[in-house]
Amino acid sequence: MPARNRRLPRHLSWPLTPTDLREALGARELEAVDLYFGEHPASDGHLLSVLWSPRPSSSYSFGGTRPPWWSHVRIGVGPVPATERAVTRHALQQDALPELAAWITAARRAPEAWTLSRHTRHWHVEDGAVTRCDEGLPPG
Repeated sequence: MPARNRRLPRHLSWPLTPTDLREALGARELEAVDLYFGEHPASDGHLLSVLWSPRPSSSYSFGGTRPPWWSHVRIGVGPVPATERAVTRHALQQDALPELAAWITAARRAPEAWTLSRHTRHWHVEDGAVTRCDEGLPPG
């Protein structure tokens, strides 16, 4: 991410870029998601997250139209110490990004019952190893 776009102190860096995500997901899918780069490390240490938000059961509170951010996918990238960026980036590219792409594909094809609830998946990197935490695993 260009320095002029940085919202981080110099000792922090995002381990992934929009280009990394575009290469993993495809340009069309990346345009269909909400992408967020966090300014502070997550309290639980996750570096990459994906969230499925369902549509509300009614649209009365929105004047009959649903806002564009409902029933969509949101991807978040958290910062790491700048000295750990290269190792973390490699681990996320090798393990987490393919899983992220598969999760989004499964979520978009999931049965209606699954899509009516909020679901998340988070990835952590420790010593170059990627682990994940699920809340509401999609089918497949």
